[in-house]
Amino acid sequence: MSERVEVRPGAYHDSVTLLQVSRVVAQVEGVDAAQVAMATDLNVEVLRRMGFDIPAGAGPNDLVVALRAVDDDALTAAEAAVTGELAGGRASSGAGEAPVARPRTTGSALISVPGATLALISVPGQHAFPEAMDALDAGLDVLVFSDNVPVEQEVRLKAEAAKRGLLVMGPDCGTAVVAGVGLGFANVVRPGPISLVAASGTGAQQVMSLLDAAGVGVRHCLGVGGRDMSSEVGGASARQALSMLDDDPGTDLVVLVGKPPAPQVEAALADVTAGMRTPVQTALLGPGKPDLTQAVEQAVRALGLAWREPRWWPAPEERTGRYTRLLGAYSGGTLCDEAMVLASAALGPIASNIPLAGAPHIGAYAGTSGHVMIDFGDDELTRGRPHPMIDGSLRAEWITRRAEEAAATGKGFVLLLDVVLGHAASPDPARDLVPALSAARALADVAVVVSLCGTEGDPQGLDAQAEMLRAAGASVHLSNAAAARKALELLADDVQAGDR
Repeated sequence: MSERVEVRPGAYHDSVTLLQVSRVVAQVEGVDAAQVAMATDLNVEVLRRMGFDIPAGAGPNDLVVALRAVDDDALTAAEAAVTGELAGGRASSGAGEAPVARPRTTGSALISVPGATLALISVPGQHAFPEAMDALDAGLDVLVFSDNVPVEQEVRLKAEAAKRGLLVMGPDCGTAVVAGVGLGFANVVRPGPISLVAASGTGAQQVMSLLDAAGVGVRHCLGVGGRDMSSEVGGASARQALSMLDDDPGTDLVVLVGKPPAPQVEAALADVTAGMRTPVQTALLGPGKPDLTQAVEQAVRALGLAWREPRWWPAPEERTGRYTRLLGAYSGGTLCDEAMVLASAALGPIASNIPLAGAPHIGAYAGTSGHVMIDFGDDELTRGRPHPMIDGSLRAEWITRRAEEAAATGKGFVLLLDVVLGHAASPDPARDLVPALSAARALADVAVVVSLCGTEGDPQGLDAQAEMLRAAGASVHLSNAAAARKALELLADDVQAGDR
C-alpha cells in the first residue's frame, strides 16, 4: 500500500463539502481509504482509527488529506481527484461561465437581496454571533443553523432580538418551516392550520411528519434551538415565537415541542400560553408526560379530526423476549431523549452522552455493559463533521464495533436507531446504514428496530427506505415512541430496572 497524509494549515472548507470530496476520492480505482477533513479532535481520532498517522500540531483550522491506495499511481490519481474536487466545489452561474461571487458577509448579502426579512446564518459556530448581530441590526429575523455557539452569545442575541421585536431561531436550529418553506433539515409536509414552536429539530420533524401522515398540514414551524428552554436561556425565543403565532390569523392551533425543559421555564411558558387567544398543545418530553405521538394525536383530535395510528413494517423474522441489553444509536437528540424517557421507565437510568437527569454520562466510545443510547448529532460529535443525518459513517462504525464486542461475549442486543428523511438529509440514508446493520446481524445476535422519520413527499422515498431497512432485518416504525416500545418488547421479561 502507498499512503500519504498532508496537513494544509488554514485551508478551511465546510464539512459537507469535505464529505462529498472524500466520497468521490474514495471511488477512485485503487484507493483503499480516503478522508479529507478539518483536523478537529474528533476527526483526528477517526483518522487514527483508520490507521493514519496524523502529525502533531494539526488543529481545527487545518485541512487534513489522508489517502491510502494500492500503489503510487493510484495515490497520484487520488491526489488529483482531491485537487479537482476542492476546486470544483465553487458555485458557478452555468456551464462554462465564471464562478458566481457569493456574499462574504451578512451586510453584503443584504445589498444583493434588499427586500429580505429573514437571514439564515450557517457558518462555523465561533463566527456566527457577529453575522447574526448584523442581521438583527438590519431589522431581520434570524435563523442560526450553526452549532457550537457559546450559550452566553445565544442569551445576548435573544435579548437584542427582544428589544427589536424580532425572533432568533437557534443557535443550532436544524429545522424550520416559514409560510410553508422548509429551512435546514425539513420534511415535505402539506400546508395546514397547525404551527409549531420547537426547541428541538428532530422532535419538530417527528411531529410534522406524524401530522402529515394523519392528513393534517403545517403552516409554520419556528425552531428556537435546543437550549432555548434551558435555565440559562429561559425560553426567550419560545416566548417571542408564541407571541408571533398568536397574531397569525392562519394558525388555528400551536404545538409547543421540546426536550425536557427546565422546570421554571416550563412554568413560565405555561403562563404565556394560558394568556394566548390561540389554543396551544404542549409536546414537552419528560417522565409521565405524553410522548410525541400521543401529543400529535391530541392535536389532531383537538381540531375535530379522526386519528389513525402511524404505519409500521414488521421485521421479516420476529424475535421477542430473548435479549438482555438495549443499545440506541440516534442522529436526532430529541428522538434519543424520547426513547430514553420511555426506556428508563422500564429499565432504570440509561447511560448516554446526553443523559436524562440522574442518569450516567458516558462518551460515545466508552466501554459499558449496560443499556446505552448515543446521540451522534450532539455538538461534540459534529464539530468539524457533517451532521449524522448527512453522514452516517460514525454511527455505522459504532454499530459494527458493538456487534464485534457482542460476538466476543456471545451476548446479543436490541439495536434501536432513527433514520431521518427530508431535504438536506442524506439522499439515501437507508443504503448508507444497511451494510453496517447486515454486518452486525452477521457477527452477533442483533435485533434491529428503526424509527423512520419522514413523509411520503420526501425525496428519498418513504416506502423505499422502509422496505430497504426491513429487508436488512429491521422492524420499521413511523412513530419513534412505537419503535422504542417495540425495542423494549424484544427484551427478556426478567430484565429488571438496574440490571447492567
